Amino acid sequence: MQKVTIKKILKKKNKLPIVCLTAYSKNVAKIVDKYCDLTLVGDSLGMVLYGMKTTRDVKLDTMILHAKAVKQSTKRSIVVFDMPYRTYTNKFIAYKNAKMVMKSTKCDAIKLEGGMKIAKIIKYLVKKKIPVLGHIGLLPQTSSNFKGKSAAERKRILKDAFAISNSGAFGIIIECVIENLAKEITKNIAIPTIGIGASKHCDGQILVTEDMVGLSDFTPRFVKNYSNLNKSIEKSVKNYAKDVKMKRFPFIKNVYK
Repeated sequence: MQKVTIKKILKKKNKLPIVCLTAYSKNVAKIVDKYCDLTLVGDSLGMVLYGMKTTRDVKLDTMILHAKAVKQSTKRSIVVFDMPYRTYTNKFIAYKNAKMVMKSTKCDAIKLEGGMKIAKIIKYLVKKKIPVLGHIGLLPQTSSNFKGKSAAERKRILKDAFAISNSGAFGIIIECVIENLAKEITKNIAIPTIGIGASKHCDGQILVTEDMVGLSDFTPRFVKNYSNLNKSIEKSVKNYAKDVKMKRFPFIKNVYK
């Protein structure tokens, strides 16, 4: 099993689709790692695992705990740490936090949300040998939702894309951007684009794993459900409860003699 590297990700631009998913735990990470080029420890864990209303409430310490478990459970894919809200307000704070994250989790890269406003921060981090994945379009941390439907939005997103590409980032996640704009960005910037609700024209795709396998109640248009774990788990719990009440569990094979 060959280890995926950032150099290999860059070489996939316009050639081979980049496969990405999120992981927050050991068991999911071990599965995702077999098939994905990039595993994102996303701050979406706040809503998926902890029932938070927004990713803004996710703390750095919480992210670090999950990232350690994911990184220790992967062998092949690049593991990217999603820097939480307000942990990169300027280049010095960003470097201090990113350096600590990289050292404590052993992750391969970090992810930052934003465009032109954070380009200089990314440039500084890359200069300090910290690989960065960008994120433009819909930005959950700041509730910015630029899809590119108006001329002004389109211009803004294009500027963001070029700013991140020129900053030294090795890739950009494009979230919930209209198809023809995502296609234009992908065609005109030098680094790979990874879409989430941004069409097949991106160089790769990413989803939140829990959404994709039906383990969450979040079903936006851009998510395809490949299974329905909610129903499977509920069925198992229902059967277990029934067996306990009927004294059919534990069975003979489940008892020590």
